[in-house]
Amino acid sequence: MKQKGSKIFVYSCIAPALLLFAVFMIYPTISVFRMSLYEWGGLSARRTFVGLKNFKVLLDDRFFLRSFQNTVLIITLVTIITLSIAIIFAYILIRERIKGENFFRVVFYIPNILSIAVIAAVFSAIYAPDQGLINGLGRLLNPDTWVNIQFLGNPRLVVYSVIGAMVWQAIGYYMVMYMASMGSIPTHLYEAAQIEGANRVRQFVDITLPLIWETVRTTLVFFIISSINISFLLVNVLTGGGPNGASEVFLSYLYRQAYNNASYGYGMAIGVVVFLFSFALAGLVSLVTKRDVVQY
Repeated sequence: MKQKGSKIFVYSCIAPALLLFAVFMIYPTISVFRMSLYEWGGLSARRTFVGLKNFKVLLDDRFFLRSFQNTVLIITLVTIITLSIAIIFAYILIRERIKGENFFRVVFYIPNILSIAVIAAVFSAIYAPDQGLINGLGRLLNPDTWVNIQFLGNPRLVVYSVIGAMVWQAIGYYMVMYMASMGSIPTHLYEAAQIEGANRVRQFVDITLPLIWETVRTTLVFFIISSINISFLLVNVLTGGGPNGASEVFLSYLYRQAYNNASYGYGMAIGVVVFLFSFALAGLVSLVTKRDVVQY
């Protein structure tokens, strides 16, 4: 009887969370899949069932293909650059016993607590062609030959400009996470390795990285998924998808099709592709990075 009562208590605690998850996650996801099969403007009551037509149109949509390429490029470069720098900075601050460690934690973490609007404003000032920081430094160092660079107006540079802003925003958060993980590694392991003649790089490869691998693996999957959302917010505020769609990403293109162009069904088809892409990518990364847990 007591065991039955405890099960009822557990189920009653879980039920509200399951209900919220079903209402705000499962049902909307099913609705996205369902609406992707319709041609609908989003406001009228008339919906036309078109089957897989929206997905066929996607394959010939050069703007969608460009947004796909931009998303893959952003995920790849931002993930590699951000996590690499975060790990290196965390290792330096932990192992070198630099004074003011807590100060650096706070300073590096500040960009993560800023809103996307603030970050966009900061980088708009940095990238501005006339009064921007980068072009200003260029004119200062090379006043005779420097030509102002259109970071946000050049189709070849705009995506990399967005990548720079995303890296700056995320480094501090992951650096703090890696510092917390590295701080739990016993110092006697490094002392033994030093006695054996291992340098800092060897210690990092053979001790630090294997012992924080589960943290790296978790943050890798989390960061890849979050990059899809952050890239949409930053592109929406910083570039608006321009110039001429050169900086469009998955979600910004979805938003414009569903709400600006009144092609809700087509936008939901893009949403299905984003969902499947995210799910498959997270599963692939989790599978590729899986390894035996190293314990000490």
